Amino acid sequence: MPVSLENPTLTDQINALLPQTQCGQCSFQGCRPYAEAIASGAADINQCPPGGDQGISDLAELIGVPPKPLNTEFGIHKPVGVAFIIEQDCIGCVKCIAACPVDAILGAAKFMHTVIAAECTGCELCIAPCPVDCIIMQPAPPSNTEVSRTQKSAQTKQRYDSRCLRKEKQATEKAERAKNKLAFLKMRTAKQ
Repeated sequence: MPVSLENPTLTDQINALLPQTQCGQCSFQGCRPYAEAIASGAADINQCPPGGDQGISDLAELIGVPPKPLNTEFGIHKPVGVAFIIEQDCIGCVKCIAACPVDAILGAAKFMHTVIAAECTGCELCIAPCPVDCIIMQPAPPSNTEVSRTQKSAQTKQRYDSRCLRKEKQATEKAERAKNKLAFLKMRTAKQ
């Protein structure tokens, strides 16, 4: 959903403060659903481990409530990391590519994959689906930590939004192809 730059909603403002890792540690399916839950009062401001104390403080200031410690039921705050694929162990299954919420992994079926470190959010969502355990987390390169938190968050949100639009377009095209195939089969069956 596009954000109005002139009059952002509370949800938009909250979402802009979140780290955009799309990791789901907060128990929601990404940063935007978590922002919606905070705005509606259905979630607390301290459920985002990647945001850490600074994120909680920023959210508290925006909403006008006192900051509180991170709720460790959702995880702990860790230094920024990036996924790294041990190339000689990669079998090219593409499961990590499908799991990455920001398209930070490159590769093709049956070929070795690699992570674009500057684009990786450190969400760790690619680790679990890997059948050969060839993905590990490493400290983020200096280029990831030199960018301001707000700038990195905005860049990551743009990549996530682009991925969502691409996936939506692919689903629509797939449904259209299935509809056309069914119509063709019905026409062919009717002629027989």
